[in-house]
Amino acid sequence: MELENLYYNVELPLIKVLADMEEIGIRIDTDFLSSLSKEMEKRIAALVKEIYKVAGDEFNINSTQQLSHVLFDKLGLPTKGKTAKKTGYSTDVKVLEELAMIHDFPKLILNYRQLTKLTSTYIDAIPKLINSKTGRVHTSFNQTIAATGRLSSTDPNLQNIPVRTDEGREIRKAFVPADADHKLLVADYSQIELRILAHYSKDRGLIKAFKNKEDIHSRTAAEVFGVDIDKVEPHMRRAAKTANFAIIYGVSAFGLSQQSGLTVEEAKNFIETYFERYPGIKDYIESTKQFARDNGYVTTLFKRRRYLPEIKAKNFAVRQFAERTAINTPIQGTAADMIKIAMLDIHKKMCGMRSRMVLQVHDELIFDVFKPELEKMKGLVKDGMEQAVKLDVPVLVDLGTGDNWLDAK
Repeated sequence: MELENLYYNVELPLIKVLADMEEIGIRIDTDFLSSLSKEMEKRIAALVKEIYKVAGDEFNINSTQQLSHVLFDKLGLPTKGKTAKKTGYSTDVKVLEELAMIHDFPKLILNYRQLTKLTSTYIDAIPKLINSKTGRVHTSFNQTIAATGRLSSTDPNLQNIPVRTDEGREIRKAFVPADADHKLLVADYSQIELRILAHYSKDRGLIKAFKNKEDIHSRTAAEVFGVDIDKVEPHMRRAAKTANFAIIYGVSAFGLSQQSGLTVEEAKNFIETYFERYPGIKDYIESTKQFARDNGYVTTLFKRRRYLPEIKAKNFAVRQFAERTAINTPIQGTAADMIKIAMLDIHKKMCGMRSRMVLQVHDELIFDVFKPELEKMKGLVKDGMEQAVKLDVPVLVDLGTGDNWLDAK
């Protein structure tokens, strides 16, 4: 049976690797988190002061009803398109982000929410999760939760440490090597999902760009905007980067406009031109949706299956979500299988060494490396990840080292 290889040669042996990683854990710099907590406290207090000043009065910032009153009654911000509830108009992130384009007050609220969440969820919470005997944090890795085959992490979830904001990234500084004789080594697949897409779609333009080691987002921008690659401007590359990740997951013109800053009409033209330039991607999307409709499931390169009964649902929104899942799963699932195969190979070759594999965050592996073994580990990890699976395009891994997770990244 197709799934036997995946089960016996990947998932079962991976249990030992994950058990070792869970047992080892990762060291936390509690002094750093303590000082970061104090710094956040000051910043939140300053934000609260500013919020009260603009609002003209003190109120409970965490109360949707009171915040709604300040936004829409006192400040008179537009409520059009917002859903009125018994507690007042919606004040969710999407609403605040829209309003932040026309007024500074919603920006203050967004900053306040971000900083309070970082503090309560990570900065103040992580030290409480340190094991008293080992002095480390020990996460649990789960093999059977994510439908794509990705590993997930719980108690605590160390795959969810924020990376999108400077304040969020700071938290990674708290993750440190075992002692002064060790360094953290971070290995990250470079644009692995787009490389897997190139392999699946067999699109000549995409394959050529990767083989020529071009910046894939600049190449896409050049193709879509009709300019030479060296004439691509930053805003063009940004739009292309957003599109590269969004279009392959079935984003609409409206959805792309929301994510990229293009107008709906510009986004519609962008998508049409994108598929003209990369016809193989269009074919992949349509053939994958058809395969899912015919068979009721999709598979990864390693024959991992995901059943999608909703692909034939009468409800348009449900059916559309299943179609997006059908397109995404072979790509994300293959990336998940690849890193698992790499982990098995690397773990085996590390036998007898003092260095340890300590974390996996989707396309990224983190190692606590004994300094005299650093150069050997770099070669071993790079080879293990790049040679895990042969694709039609080169697989590249970025390596970094440092005295904490942020510096190593």
